[in-house]
Amino acid sequence: MFEYFTDRARRAVVLSQDEAIALGHDFIGTEHILLGLIGTERSTAGDVLREHGVELTRARQETVRVLEAAGVAACGGRPAKEALSAIGIDVDEIQRRADAAFGLGAFQYPRPAYTPDAKKALEHTLREARALGRETFGTEHVLLGLLAAGEGRGLEVLAALGKDPAALREAVLARAAVKDS
Repeated sequence: MFEYFTDRARRAVVLSQDEAIALGHDFIGTEHILLGLIGTERSTAGDVLREHGVELTRARQETVRVLEAAGVAACGGRPAKEALSAIGIDVDEIQRRADAAFGLGAFQYPRPAYTPDAKKALEHTLREARALGRETFGTEHVLLGLLAAGEGRGLEVLAALGKDPAALREAVLARAAVKDS
């Protein structure tokens, strides 16, 4: 599916993975996808979100708050590392060797998996792009998919920031229409 994403949409997905890892989460949820979209410069979704007052630092703070309130703690991949350690694999040593050989941060383990809500939002991305007659998926379609999914912590973060999903949807659609003309 990711082969149909535009370069900026792929960048947003990579940023969502980076946000999850930086926050110590071993999953990628809609909240991380939202952070990736906000952080993608010169993108339709990022521009609309920022124009509506959704700033990355504040959204990141709300993400942490929402997750902590839900009892989700940052674990930094501890369960996976502990399982490998139990069978004699030292992930920290692998990390050190990879950093020495390929550069700091080249090896990230575990790679976070998508939550069911994030998968649902990405499925809606496809539907939103198709509904607009698109064969490729831009950041605007990812944001529309996240908003259309109707659930997920990304929407909780937007609500905590006082943002109306319907207004964001209208703004994205208006921007996409201008982009097409």
